[in-house]
Amino acid sequence: MTSKLPIVSLVLAAFASLALAAPVEAAKKDKYKEMDVADGGTVTGKISFEGAVPADAIEKILITKNVDVCGEGEREVAWVDVKDGALRGVFVFISKIEEGKAWPKPEMGTYLVNQKGCRFRPWAQVVRPGPFVIRNSDAGVLHNINARELIGVEKGRVVKKTLFNFGQPDPGDITDKIKPRRSSYIGINCEAHNFMFGFIMAPVHPYAVVVGDDGSYAIDNLPPGKYTLKAWHPRYGVKKTKITVAAKGAQEIDFTFSDSE
Repeated sequence: MTSKLPIVSLVLAAFASLALAAPVEAAKKDKYKEMDVADGGTVTGKISFEGAVPADAIEKILITKNVDVCGEGEREVAWVDVKDGALRGVFVFISKIEEGKAWPKPEMGTYLVNQKGCRFRPWAQVVRPGPFVIRNSDAGVLHNINARELIGVEKGRVVKKTLFNFGQPDPGDITDKIKPRRSSYIGINCEAHNFMFGFIMAPVHPYAVVVGDDGSYAIDNLPPGKYTLKAWHPRYGVKKTKITVAAKGAQEIDFTFSDSE
């Protein structure tokens, strides 16, 4: 697991301080084969937070522009989002799986991030590499999305590579592509509003999820076999464990993060 790194309030430095992932997840597209999985297994579990929540878990950033849309006063950015012991905003995924179930269709018909109320909605999501829609739902507000491939999670040495960076002054959609080359971990921020952040995972396979509000997750239809299961929190880095999936089997794997680690 990577070591804990501090939160920095500046927009660009905030991403540089993240404990990010190694480039093993962003393999070439032809390294994952979709197939029918007749006897797949299921892994479920919960992500918990142990101990005191850090003082800088919530960063308050003054809103200085577009207050009619973005709101007045301060925006609270939850870098460590804990509720009833559950740690939210965590990605759970299988590492290096070469074949398995097909990608499901996106719930909204396409993969997208919506800029609404000067927030990225959703804050965290899993997308398939390829076409990606950036939506501006804020009339009269210029947004400038900056998406960066984050390289070096498990090594704790961050290299950021821009995937796209453009202004969007008018409401509507712009289509670009999520095409990471070395890492499936992506950070997004708005260059026009220093309180807008989000995170994306773009693995070549569909065995990746964002935990629910209660910290729970489920990964289903896994072909029988041995795998590495990982959990990534953008501040605390990656935890991992080996699992063996039996035909039509079910198992529960929990992860616990702590600010003291």
